[in-house]
Amino acid sequence: MLTGTIPDELTNLSDLTILDVSNNRLYGNIPKFRNNVQVEYAGNPDIGKNGSVYPPPATPGTAPGSPSGTVGDSDGSGNKNLATGKIVGSVIGFVCGLCMVGLGVFFYNRKQKRSSKVQSPNMMIIHPRHSGDQDAVKITVAGSSANIGAESFTDSVGPSDINLARTENMVISIQVLSNVTNNFSEENILGRGGFGTVYKGELHDGTKIAVKRMESGVVSEKGLAEFMSEIAVLTKVRHRHLVALIGYCLDGNERLLVYEYMPQGTLSRHLFCWKEEGVKSLEWTRRLTIGLDVARGVEYLHGLAHQCFIHRDLKPSNILLGDDMRAKVADFGLVRPAPEGKTSIETRLAGTFGYLAPEYAVTGRVTTKVDVFSFGVILMEMITGRKALDETQPEDSLHLVTWFRRMHINKDTFHKAIDPTINLDEETLGSISTVAELAGHCTAREPYQRPDMGHVVNVLSSLTEIWKAAEPDSDDMYGIDFETPLPEVLLKWQAFDGSSSSFLPSGDNTQTSIPTRPSGFAESFTSADGR
Repeated sequence: MLTGTIPDELTNLSDLTILDVSNNRLYGNIPKFRNNVQVEYAGNPDIGKNGSVYPPPATPGTAPGSPSGTVGDSDGSGNKNLATGKIVGSVIGFVCGLCMVGLGVFFYNRKQKRSSKVQSPNMMIIHPRHSGDQDAVKITVAGSSANIGAESFTDSVGPSDINLARTENMVISIQVLSNVTNNFSEENILGRGGFGTVYKGELHDGTKIAVKRMESGVVSEKGLAEFMSEIAVLTKVRHRHLVALIGYCLDGNERLLVYEYMPQGTLSRHLFCWKEEGVKSLEWTRRLTIGLDVARGVEYLHGLAHQCFIHRDLKPSNILLGDDMRAKVADFGLVRPAPEGKTSIETRLAGTFGYLAPEYAVTGRVTTKVDVFSFGVILMEMITGRKALDETQPEDSLHLVTWFRRMHINKDTFHKAIDPTINLDEETLGSISTVAELAGHCTAREPYQRPDMGHVVNVLSSLTEIWKAAEPDSDDMYGIDFETPLPEVLLKWQAFDGSSSSFLPSGDNTQTSIPTRPSGFAESFTSADGR
């Protein structure tokens, strides 16, 4: 319980808003506080009186109830000072507590302000570990007008949220993208797909880009899931045979992805539409190189990245070609990462008919072997020049995989299945036969019968990167003429060995073999530390 008066010094505390000294034994006048300071003093009957009617508290030298002024304290000033010290100490402790609370409120507000800054309409937050699934995270668009949340499986993360806003240098405004695509004009259209339309553009620094713009009608949970999945995957993986994501845009209902520009378009354009597009048909060595590029990109996704990713939609229209006709895998909207230590996940059916593995279409369980099956179909397309599903063909030839297996049974029918635009010679035919056998293994009905992409890369690289010995020089090879008899060669060596000493400086003339010091060099190269 406090006794004494309320110190005037408390009126100087600028952060003080409430002073509660109720139910104590205080007396004297209340100091003049600022108008915004609330003083609670109920339960102090002597507040406003000049003196105290209460006996001073006992000190160590005074028995309770004994008169003050004994044992060295004749006038009671020691007790009064002690009471005042208690009041000041209590008030200071109270004020310190208020300061701590104030600091807590300050940092809390600062954190909230920072959080609100992150959760702008142009940002995305990935929330880890939801729905009880340890290996799943929920990706939501923060502050979007539709406030739509969509789930996409990504790898497990740390305890704090992963914020795609950290890649702020990847955010490109809708105004910039509208300008570089000439307001998304028809002349800039590169192609259309289920996601939307792809436009060609060029940034102010000369970088050519491809802008994929989601159609307004696709802004649904599924569309947003694919959009966010593409950003999440392409910011985690980087490979020379995977198309690079340059940036993205979230603005109201606008959803845009910005990629590096691949001037030669899709593989399907060069396989199936080369006449209409006015381009040259692909020669076999070029097809083989493209197949190896794709295989290496998928191999990286399956196991060489920090996590196992499954593409789920491999097809020629998702393979892009550069000016050098080297291939890159694109369209990662359906990519799913497998949980750590696993190579399969259960998910809704997605992909393109004709490329779907049988077990995936039946069970919805996706493994890396789903991509292997799709790649096998692509190999068949490159061999035959036919689409995975060709409705212009008779019913028994509609499905490429079934028809290819039937044609591959014997050599005569297989020759008829090869794309007639390919110039066949013995070496090319042998290469095509090897790839056809590989395609058959990749499209095996059972997943365990299919190879992994590492094996596919080994097979294709052995065909495209055949080592050939360099042609020897017609005059000489390491100074040896293999037409010369051995005794004569030995005599030449002996003669050369005897004369070679003339090329060496004599013992007393070694200085002549040392190059002269260039002008301006120091006489000594010894450093201060002796080195």
